Amino acid sequence: MALPSDIDTARAERLAARRQAEESVMVREVDEAVRKEEFGEIARRYAVPVGLGVLAVLLALGGWLFWQDRQAAEQETRSEQLVSALDELEGGSPEQAAKELAVIAEEGDGIAALSARLAQAGLALRGERRPEALTIFREISADDSAPKPYRDVATIRLAAAEFEDVPPQTIIDRLKPLAVPGNPWFGSAGEMVAMAYLKQNRTDLAGPLLVQIARDEAVPPTLRSRTRQLAGLLGFDAVDDSDLSLGGTPPAAGAAPRPQQD
Repeated sequence: MALPSDIDTARAERLAARRQAEESVMVREVDEAVRKEEFGEIARRYAVPVGLGVLAVLLALGGWLFWQDRQAAEQETRSEQLVSALDELEGGSPEQAAKELAVIAEEGDGIAALSARLAQAGLALRGERRPEALTIFREISADDSAPKPYRDVATIRLAAAEFEDVPPQTIIDRLKPLAVPGNPWFGSAGEMVAMAYLKQNRTDLAGPLLVQIARDEAVPPTLRSRTRQLAGLLGFDAVDDSDLSLGGTPPAAGAAPRPQQD
């Protein structure tokens, strides 16, 4: 049988354990209340700036996506207009083509506008408006913001148009960076550089360059054939075994051709 003192001791321990549990619950509730209050204060203080920031980001993203979509649509429209203008040109309607190209060159930007301007220069040359064509070629050639292929095309077209009117060294200086094997314009640029060397009576420089062009399989066949014949007239052998195996013949004597563009 339990003694009264043992019963009192057990009761006291249970009461102490209950008070400790109640105190722990109260501490957690108070801590939770304090955290909620702190979070609420932070939310009240920063809700508007954060909301505005998020809204600004969403608006900026939406604006950028809209601009991208609009740019793509405009580029597609300009491309269609350019194709239409070139079709008019090929179809024998240069006047209508000129009107359409003028709109693209003035209102468009990027590749479509550059292509339109190069086509305008071609029309100007065809219409005996040489100064206008030369101006367009010079502007595109010197435009650092234009893609390099377009600048290179303008440089080559300018050199071809001015070949008879400027000193040979001017042609060489302009085109020599392009007249190297591996460059996409090696054939066209190299031929003009070689012809400029001939105007300087530098056969020792023109001949080897013509041989390089004639033996470069990346160069168009018509240009290879032309440079092979000219190299032979200058006393340089540009015929290799592969040419002969395909039925090629050594170059025959004749008048040296003027440089042409392919």
